[in-house]
Amino acid sequence: MPEIGKPRRFRTSSLTRGIIAVTTGGAALALPVIGATSAFAAPAQSPAVEKAATSTVASGKGIAAQKSESTTYSVILGDTLAKIAREHSVNGGWKALYEDNQKAVGGNPDLIHPGLKLTIGAKADNKSEKAESKASASSDRAEKSADRADRSERTDTSLAAEGAPAAEAAPAAEPVSYTDDLDGWIKESLAVMAEHGIPGTYEGIHRNIIRESAGDPQAINNWDINAINGVPSKGLLQVIDPTFQAYHVPGTSMDSYDPVANITAACNYAADKYGSIDNVFGAY
Repeated sequence: MPEIGKPRRFRTSSLTRGIIAVTTGGAALALPVIGATSAFAAPAQSPAVEKAATSTVASGKGIAAQKSESTTYSVILGDTLAKIAREHSVNGGWKALYEDNQKAVGGNPDLIHPGLKLTIGAKADNKSEKAESKASASSDRAEKSADRADRSERTDTSLAAEGAPAAEAAPAAEPVSYTDDLDGWIKESLAVMAEHGIPGTYEGIHRNIIRESAGDPQAINNWDINAINGVPSKGLLQVIDPTFQAYHVPGTSMDSYDPVANITAACNYAADKYGSIDNVFGAY
């Protein structure tokens, strides 16, 4: 059996030459059985190895100490914060580099000029202060948000009492204007119809107006059965008064001759009876 801690030599030993035994029945090969309990132990680590390991750890600590120290970098033409952070392995990337140099860089991290001095490597004191600041802000956030509205109200009241100028309100959207003609009447009616969910298109409305009144908002039918019954058809889409009143759309005039009111009431009626004014192609 080889000595523990030394390599096994591949040669024929006296033990190997002596494992063949001759019996009356013939030759038999007797092989020694080596169990798991006979495995060789790894040689003990030499002092030199231990010293090297210690040296490596010490070296690592030195590198870490060096990385924690800040250095000054002078920006050259073509530099960006991202490029500098990548080349110098800045922890946190360009955002951390910008955060450490925001006072020098200014408000735009994309704008740095050649010759600008940047500090690379965050200072431990700054990181500690920022961490404490974040923890403090987190703990106070709920309390601050609770009284923010009340503080704002008190501030506004105080400013009003002192005669401070009120903040300028955003300019109100200018109202949409429509031309006083058939095109403008149809477009204004479509806007009112959209607010009330009444279906219809410009083409459908225009087609029916031309057939019913030729675009004359004062048109009136004095000869059909409705006229005989005392309720003549009126306006652009020839609506009788009972129908106009039943399908009048809020926000429009109560005058059945009013172009926008006449169109929207007629389209409301057509939507109820035919699904849409677009589906009307004749008398309705």
